[in-house]
Amino acid sequence: MPTTKGSGESHGRDRDDSFHYVVEAAGCDPEVLGNADRIRQIFLEAAKVGNMEVKASYFFKFSPTGVSGVVIVAESHISVHTWPEKGYAALDVYTCGTKANPEKAVDYILEQFKAKYAHVSEIKRGIEEDDETFTHMIMTWEEALRKNGNGSG
Repeated sequence: MPTTKGSGESHGRDRDDSFHYVVEAAGCDPEVLGNADRIRQIFLEAAKVGNMEVKASYFFKFSPTGVSGVVIVAESHISVHTWPEKGYAALDVYTCGTKANPEKAVDYILEQFKAKYAHVSEIKRGIEEDDETFTHMIMTWEEALRKNGNGSG
């Protein structure tokens, strides 16, 4: 099994079970989207919820607004770029292997961001072809998540 560079640790990646979720989240709480510390807390908890092993994290608050951040997990990563003034977050959750549950992590983040709408693309990555090349498959859907900001809907 491959290891992370220099660490000697196994990173638990199994290319046959690689899923990449690309999420456009709208109608999010601007207070949350502008708070790098809060987003870090949300992502660390999302990693737990999604059964991922956290290795490192970094978040940066832009001036006057917006946050970019990433949590590196043994299974791959969770990342975000936010535009609080628009209530929009570009979310990315990528995992390899059978241990993690990226869908649960995505759902938890969307709930904590108080997103009203999400456009989700699930990309099955690392599909090996007969000629030793790789491809991917994409499934996309949209969800209305909240009505009137009260969590029902």
